[in-house]
Amino acid sequence: MASAQTLSEAERRRVALWAADCAERVLPLFEADAPQDGRVRDAVERARAFGRGELDAAGEIRRRFVAGRAAGAARSPAAVAAARSAGQASGVAHMGAHALGAAAYAARAAALVASDPEQARRDEIRWQLDHMTAEARAALSRLPLLGQDPSGPLGQGLLTSSALAPTIRDIQARLSSPAASD
Repeated sequence: MASAQTLSEAERRRVALWAADCAERVLPLFEADAPQDGRVRDAVERARAFGRGELDAAGEIRRRFVAGRAAGAARSPAAVAAARSAGQASGVAHMGAHALGAAAYAARAAALVASDPEQARRDEIRWQLDHMTAEARAALSRLPLLGQDPSGPLGQGLLTSSALAPTIRDIQARLSSPAASD
């Protein structure tokens, strides 16, 4: 039986575009830290190309870990979070729930460089929700809540047990209300 965190391929394509947008917003944090490393930008571009139907799911599933490994080339915590955001965005081809990981890592990266980290995190979530299509919102609304389904990235593990969990919970709480804000 497929995981509830997978979503259909059509839904994953719609969600991948949003995840790529989230990751792209913090891409400059990685590129400033590791300017010669193109793996993170490539992951964002591949997530977007998958979303447009230009790449197949099988190929992207095989390449989904490349950007995450680029986090090892980063020196600053914000650059690491930016690389992980792109890695999660590229993982959407495999499982739609990775989009929430991309958003959470992007919010974390933004918070790590801000003078008011909590406000930056909230502002990033607001931007993410404001730039989500109705189709992506509907698909992500169907995902199980963080920690309630063990068969994917929203199960017990890094996203559930880390500083990312509050961000994912905030996003999930607001998905059901298109006009939700702070």
